[in-house]
Amino acid sequence: MLTLSPAWNRYELIDCGGFEKLERFGDFVLRRPEPKAIWAKSMKEEEWRRLADTAFVAGAGFGKSGKEDSGTWTGRKLPDRWAVPYRYKGMQMNLNAALTSFKHVGIFPEQAPNWNYVYDSVRALNIDSPRVLNLFAYTGAASLAARAAGADVVHLDSVRQVVSWARDNMESSRMDGIRWVIEDALRFAQREARRKRLYDGIILDPPAYGHGVDGEKWKLDENLLEMMELCRALLADNAFLVLNLYSNGFSALIADTLAASVFRKYKEKTFGELVLCDRFGKKLPLSVFSRLRIKN
Repeated sequence: MLTLSPAWNRYELIDCGGFEKLERFGDFVLRRPEPKAIWAKSMKEEEWRRLADTAFVAGAGFGKSGKEDSGTWTGRKLPDRWAVPYRYKGMQMNLNAALTSFKHVGIFPEQAPNWNYVYDSVRALNIDSPRVLNLFAYTGAASLAARAAGADVVHLDSVRQVVSWARDNMESSRMDGIRWVIEDALRFAQREARRKRLYDGIILDPPAYGHGVDGEKWKLDENLLEMMELCRALLADNAFLVLNLYSNGFSALIADTLAASVFRKYKEKTFGELVLCDRFGKKLPLSVFSRLRIKN
């Protein structure tokens, strides 16, 4: 199942190909590396150069080793941060974009279907102040989606700077009340399980590799099963789970099989790829997901 990002007039994938993508975030057009865009571009190089306000030049090895080497942005100087609004039903988010040395800008547009799913799932719980845990939460769009729907949200990431970025997103969106946790995700989940703490929703978006605050090592293929089993212990009846994976080595079927093996009782289950479509109809798959409504 391919899940295309919904229509969003403040974001557009203009073209992709030649291991690059050309995107508009709000008022600015960015040119970035994209290892999955192995096909040819639809537009000529001159058009890319004319449209791009800035372009990311990666360090040696990007696209070969699969690592996101640091690099620099060249071209027009952009604001330190600029707002990219997103609207869905009663959810109104103002996400702050910024140029980073690792090509990311703090917004992942292909995740919009997951934001919508989180919002709808919280609203469908029909309970007062449902509890939602967002692990590996980065700049927090999914946290804002849950909060906009009325959830008490715990937002966890091990990097202080991105938690500050997420807090700025919350304030720009005129929200409040999110609990911020700067800690290793696996250690936090283990402690919550010992406390028998329950959540009505968990959002899990782990990297392939990572480090906790105290140097704890995270490796997706070695630690994901344990994390999923901890999530099972932390989820209440009728809760939902969103698992998102960016690792090139994991397919949607792997995500689905893993989720189904850990959560053997569920009311509904969907899985697939999150995809962006450019002006010329080319579909760029960027991550895989599995989403479950739990029946304990």
